[in-house]
Amino acid sequence: MDRTAEARWTGDLKSGKGSIRVGSGAFEGPYSFTSRFESGSGTNPEELLGAAHAGCFSMALSLALSLAGHTPTSVTTTATVHLRKVGEGFGITGIDLVTRGVVPGIAAAEFQRLAEATKTGCIISKALSAVPMTLDARLLAGG
Repeated sequence: MDRTAEARWTGDLKSGKGSIRVGSGAFEGPYSFTSRFESGSGTNPEELLGAAHAGCFSMALSLALSLAGHTPTSVTTTATVHLRKVGEGFGITGIDLVTRGVVPGIAAAEFQRLAEATKTGCIISKALSAVPMTLDARLLAGG
C-alpha cells in the first residue's frame, strides 16, 4: 500500500509560494515562508506531520485499548511539532503528544501504560524515532 502527496513551489524562498495536496484529494492547502517560519496564514510541512502523528497515535492507542479489552468511547490527540533554529538552519527538535481518552472500565495506570507503549509503537512514531517525544496521556471521566 502506497500513499502519495504532492507539493509545488514557485519563486524564491522568501517571496515564493506553494501548495500541498494529498493524493486522496481530502486536503489541499497553500504554504509559504511566512506560514512555515513565521505566523502567516496557510499550512506547513510540520503542521501536516503533526496531523499525521496525531491521527496515527489516536488510531494505534484505540487498537491497543481494544486488544486489552477496553473499547474506547474516544481518543483525542494533539501533536505539537517544534521547529527551531539549529545551527545555520532549522530542525524539528521535538514532538509533544497530548492525548485524552474516554475509556469505560479501565484504570488510569493501565491507560497510561498502553499510551506509553503506543508512543513508541505507532507507525508514525517509529518513522520519527530520531526526534525526541513527550507524552501527556490522561484518562477522562465520562466513559
